[in-house]
This record gives sequence, structure tokens and C-alpha cells, in this order.
Amino acid sequence: FPCDGSGSVWTTFCLPSRSRRAAGVREMSSEERATDAPGSRPSDGWKGRIIVPTLLAGVVGGGAGLVSKHRKVLGTGTIAATYAANLAIVTGSYCGAREIARDARASEPDDLFNSVIGGIASGALLGRLQGGQLGAAKYAIIFAVAGTALDFTTVQLRPHFQSFKNTLTRIKNGNSSWSFPEWSPIQVLDEEALAAKRAREQQLYAERTFGKLNKEE
Repeated sequence: FPCDGSGSVWTTFCLPSRSRRAAGVREMSSEERATDAPGSRPSDGWKGRIIVPTLLAGVVGGGAGLVSKHRKVLGTGTIAATYAANLAIVTGSYCGAREIARDARASEPDDLFNSVIGGIASGALLGRLQGGQLGAAKYAIIFAVAGTALDFTTVQLRPHFQSFKNTLTRIKNGNSSWSFPEWSPIQVLDEEALAAKRAREQQLYAERTFGKLNKEE
């Protein structure tokens, strides 16, 4: 096809090299923006997977320190702060290493292989600081087993917790047919049952009042 600038042929097939390069740059930029979209970034939600467990671990550690038998010797405040700091450091190290492994592998947050890698890495690091090479090997195994077991339990219980949460929400909004069993002391009454209950209470009250009047006479 001639590239003399006449007709649509030149426009379609005879773009200058600079224009083609610019078009290529624009296409690559759009693809990169699509890749970097918020829903496709592998690091989305890392704060919730690191900071929240670390804070919860600190709270649990502080509570454990309050009931520790060493609180009488070292002081309640000191032992609670020590327990909270130690458990928060352990949890933060494990969750951080797990998140690094997940990001490096570009895998899903529920992939338990990330838990194994994170447990080995964090356990080896903290164990090395505490007890040398032997401590690194021992703590790597402990962290990997304990972390993987905890993450597996969390993954298994998450659907049940979500279902329970949704059930409570529907009950609160009055959109659920779920009810307590008949033997339960807690019963949710509908309008008819509630009206019948009030009628029985009024009848009993009238009978008691009438009985008291007869006794007085």
C-alpha cells in the first residue's frame, strides 16, 4: 500500500515510527495500570494480617501476665508488660515473615505453605537470637508447626463464624425464621404469642386481686 498520505490506508498502516512508539508506550502504561489495580495487588490487606494479630497477641500476653505466678515476685505491671511485648514480638515476626513469603510467591492469603515458610523463617531468626544454631532449628520447627496449625484452624472456622455473624444480623433485622428450640428458656415471641401472654398475665392479676378482696371481706 502506498504511504503518500492520501486516504485511510496511510492512517492505518503507515504511522510514523514515533507515533507507533508512543502508542506502544500508552498501551504498556494501560496494562501496567490494570496490573497495579487495587484489586489485583498481592499486598492488599497486609496491615490486617500483621498489625491486628500483633495487637491481639499483645492483649492476650498482657492478660496472661496478670494471672502469672511470677507477678508476685516481679510485679504485676512488669510481668504483664513483659508477656505482652514478648508475645507481640513473636506474633509480629511470624505474621511479617508469612506476609513476605506470600508476597514473594504471589499466592493467596489462605495458602498454608506461606505459614510454613513464615514459621521457619521467624522461628529461626528468634531462635538464633535466643539459643544459637540449636535454638534456631528448634524454634523454626515449633513456629512452623504452631503457626500452620493456627492458620489452618482459622481457615476452617472462618465460614462458620461468618455464618453465625450473618445469622445474628438477620435476627437483629427481623429477617430470619431461625428460633430457639422449645426446651430453651429463651424464647422469641411473635405478636400473637406476646398478646396471648399479656392476656394470661392480666387474667392472673385479676384473679389474684379478686381473691384478695374476698379474703378481706
